[in-house]
Amino acid sequence: MIVKNLSFGSITIDGETYGKDVIIDNGSIKKRKKAESKKYSGMFGHTPLSPDENIPWNCKHLIIGTGHSSSLPVMDEVYNIAVRKGVDLVILSTPEAIKHINDPQTNFILHLTC
Repeated sequence: MIVKNLSFGSITIDGETYGKDVIIDNGSIKKRKKAESKKYSGMFGHTPLSPDENIPWNCKHLIIGTGHSSSLPVMDEVYNIAVRKGVDLVILSTPEAIKHINDPQTNFILHLTC
């Protein structure tokens, strides 16, 4: 995968620009559906990454890009599930996360703002 542009609110991967958070699951790029996590916004002041979302666990490493300022909250339950599944969970700012975009056996959740 080639990331040509990452800016606040958008990312261009392999020539296609995405304006919403994305999930990269074994090379397939999908929009992050965070509606399931919105109910936790009041607890965090921001919609967090919760275990209610469709997290791409079928990997050895899961990198969560938490935004340009690393502001995406990740619920403790997500960490607990990663441990149970034996997935190495790595939390990085999104600009740092995309440096690993071609790591084998790695899936991604990329927050594109804050």
